Amino acid sequence: MAWLWHPGYGETGLTTKGASMPRHIGIVACSAEGAALCYRTICTEGAQLLGPLAHPEVSMHTYSLADYVDRIGRHDWKGVGELMLSSADKLARTGAEFLICPDNTIHQALPFVEPRSPLPWLHIAEIVAEQAVEHGYRCLGLTGTRWLVDSEVYPDKLTARGLDFVRPDAVDREEINRIIMEELVYGVFRPEAVASLQRVIGRMKDEGCEAVILGCTEIPLIVNDLNSPLPTLDSTRLLARAALRRAARQ
Repeated sequence: MAWLWHPGYGETGLTTKGASMPRHIGIVACSAEGAALCYRTICTEGAQLLGPLAHPEVSMHTYSLADYVDRIGRHDWKGVGELMLSSADKLARTGAEFLICPDNTIHQALPFVEPRSPLPWLHIAEIVAEQAVEHGYRCLGLTGTRWLVDSEVYPDKLTARGLDFVRPDAVDREEINRIIMEELVYGVFRPEAVASLQRVIGRMKDEGCEAVILGCTEIPLIVNDLNSPLPTLDSTRLLARAALRRAARQ
């Protein structure tokens, strides 16, 4: 499982009437729409593991998206990491026992975050790569912000598992980035955006991709298996489900 661990992290859980309770999930959020989808998935799908109406305790903290984008625009990944660490510290004080970040792009800062983190993290790209292997996919298309697609966040995790990948070309990267940053993060969902992403994914299918990574946590709000030319790997929901499994593990 995609689990980043450091010595000294405890695994004891609270108990009620002798039964161990699910672990407390901390969400280090960045953009509202993606974080909300992740949170909602944890809460609505928790019943499948824990019983009717049940889900783990969840705490979330986020700084203004503008604070993140300012640092990302300057390629200040250490600065991004400082924001993530500050959120992590706040969540640790609330009692969270491990952390997730429903934002693919800022995973670029995790190398700066992990050594100083008060809690362990699940890594979104590792979880997606695991799911791809389970499905038997060999070549994946990658979508997301231009910062994510230009990065090695996914390539590192995919190649480690023997998976090939295709990035969108420069024009498609800019258009997808525009859709994300000017529409999706504001909760604006246009048919034209769906059609644009369908065209990009269709080209990836023509290039031999067997599935597409929805590598922005907002893209699953407009693209899914029903309207995509390729099967989708929904990073947002996959992360939420991995957190549920981790929280429920006794």
